[in-house]
Amino acid sequence: MNVMVRKLSLRVLDAAAASFDAELQQLIAFEVAQDGDVDSTVASIIADVRARGNAALIDYTRRFDRLDVARADALEISHAELLAAFDRIAPADRDALTAAATRIRAFHERQRTEGFSFRESNGTELGQRVTPLDRVGLYVPGGKAAYPSSVLMNAIPAQVAGVREIVVAVPTPGGVRNPLVLAAAHLAQVARVFTIGGAQAIAALAYGTATIPAVDKICGPGNAYVAAAKRRVFGTVGIDMIAGVSEILVIADATANPNWVALDLFSQAEHDELAQAILLTPDQRLIERVQVSAQRLIAEMPRADIIAASFAKRGALIRTRDLAEACAIANRIAPEHLELAVADPDALLPELRHAGAIFCGHYACEAIGDYCAGPNHVLPTGRTARFSSALGVYDFQKRTSVLHVTADGARTLAPLASVLARGEGLIAHARSAEARLKP
Repeated sequence: MNVMVRKLSLRVLDAAAASFDAELQQLIAFEVAQDGDVDSTVASIIADVRARGNAALIDYTRRFDRLDVARADALEISHAELLAAFDRIAPADRDALTAAATRIRAFHERQRTEGFSFRESNGTELGQRVTPLDRVGLYVPGGKAAYPSSVLMNAIPAQVAGVREIVVAVPTPGGVRNPLVLAAAHLAQVARVFTIGGAQAIAALAYGTATIPAVDKICGPGNAYVAAAKRRVFGTVGIDMIAGVSEILVIADATANPNWVALDLFSQAEHDELAQAILLTPDQRLIERVQVSAQRLIAEMPRADIIAASFAKRGALIRTRDLAEACAIANRIAPEHLELAVADPDALLPELRHAGAIFCGHYACEAIGDYCAGPNHVLPTGRTARFSSALGVYDFQKRTSVLHVTADGARTLAPLASVLARGEGLIAHARSAEARLKP
């Protein structure tokens, strides 16, 4: 392993310090505003795809992915190739993907909900229908790295929800098709896979071309251009979220293993130079031990430079007065991933209100959740866990109200509607309701 050994810059903060609130605010502040140049480029690409369809896709695929095709249908990967990839990968990879898919499906099947209805004494019946989306598009990154786990985490909930058609867009720079991604697409039983990426893929999924079907919702992570494109097409289609950089927050006590804590912090820091890894603990000795472990283990990390940059920009080891204060700070941060590396994690759960996912106990590392535990790894970032949730079956369903109103029911409801409508100055509303009172 040819890894440059470097020293980590490990920021240490004290929650009891007078300056802590300002330091914490500066640490967790993250500018999510769109880059003007990126947005302008994306707007141009989207307009071009809408105007020229397949021809634009072919041009952008040649330009950005170095893949030259004469016809857009050459961008589609056949089911036979997906199956061949599944059969061709190493048995250990195939077994791991299959086991992960089984667990993810089992978890998400428990999220399925049925509609409801109830009848009032006058015969009025009110209820709600839950129905799946017709077609969804899943974006799977394929540039710096390949993410078969993202295929499973996005496609399986959609399939469990009953989505009729799942379409995957995955860039293949230089024409290289990652066999694990294709194998995951086979396992997840997706309908169609296209080798397109970037803002042009989002535009094609949103508006459709002669080859790419328009979808109802687009899910999946991507770079700044993908995120900007998802913002722009929202409203024409639904989107899951605008995903930010990865985050992990570990609350630990004296029982935590410092090597495990350091590695868990590394596991998210290695994603991106702007990723955030934070430790909260009342144990000063643990902070010191984690520092030692981190400085030693960084030499073994192939992505050491990325980890180091992440810690220097947005990482911290924070000493708190107690675990209660650690929970309070965690709620302010509202992290994507929250690990409870403590002797009694259940005692802390009632105090924790905001997190994308919570990992309880020393053995519940975030990496297990990322790949195979079962819950979804598509989680809210950038403090959006205060108001949003993990991707799930419910993201691929609609809830529709259903009203059956009898004549007896109208005699009760129409006068109420009339009074409220006239109070709002909407006379046609009022007279529509009043008409139901006349023979």
